[in-house]
Parts: sequence; structure tokens; C-alpha cells
Amino acid sequence: MSDILFKTEDGVFSYRVAGICVQNGKVLLQKATNDPGFAFPGGHAAFGETNAETLIREFKEEIGGDISVGELRWVGEVFFPWGNRPCHQICLYYSVEITDGSTPRDGVFAAKEHIEGRSFDMEFHWVSLDEIPGLEIYPENCKEFLLSPGGGVRHFIYKE
Repeated sequence: MSDILFKTEDGVFSYRVAGICVQNGKVLLQKATNDPGFAFPGGHAAFGETNAETLIREFKEEIGGDISVGELRWVGEVFFPWGNRPCHQICLYYSVEITDGSTPRDGVFAAKEHIEGRSFDMEFHWVSLDEIPGLEIYPENCKEFLLSPGGGVRHFIYKE
């Protein structure tokens, strides 16, 4: 199946789903090895795939772990450069819980990200919630939402 990722001469549209996994006072974040910024694990939904199916597939591909998908927490309209073109991304963030015993529950571990036929070295970090204010996290709105969880679904717009 193809990712829901459209490119035109004018820009890129991206439909992404991400998982918010908080366990034992730590949140699971990912980052490219050559980038100081963190993001929430997830990936592009594929045509015909539910958001939960996307998250289950992405977590299995990237960290080899099984998850259960909980409630929708945040809806993000995110605008950033994709190479030399502007990107308009819709990202839906869900609570997730790791359900298998083989996935690391602490520290840092390596994985691979696959996008558009290319692979990237990734690191997954269990980060203490106390460290979040001092980190670079994309999009920045997520820091505030993570540290001050509210009821219901929260919406944000982020423009770089």
C-alpha cells in the first residue's frame, strides 16, 4: 500500500499518525541520529489503513514492539519545509501502550526509519517528563500538551 503523502511542484501534503507512549514517568521519543530534535514515534498512514493499524505497523517496523492504541489525544496542523518545498501535515496523536515484554522500557535503543524507499538510522529514547522543557521536540506545541494534559482532544497549529 502507498503512504498518504502527496507531492506537487508547489508543496507536500503528509498524513501522519503518532503514538504518545508514557510509562513509568518517561515518554518514548524518536530522533534521527544526525538531528538534535525529537518527535513522537509513528508514520504515514497507508491508503485503506486505519490510524490504529498504522500505529501498530509503524511500532512493529521501527522498534519491533507490539502496542495497544488508546484514545485520540491531539490533532496537529503542522507546516514545515520538506527539502525545498513547503509541507502541510495533518498529524493525529494517540495514546499507546507497549504490550510485549521484548521492547526496551528504559534508556536509548537504535532502529531504522523507512520513508520513500530510503532508510534512516533512528534512535528511540525513553525521556523523563522532567527533561521535556529542555529538549527540542517537533512540533513544539507537543511539549506543552505533554506536560499539562487536559481532557478531550486538543488541537494545535504549528508553523516553522
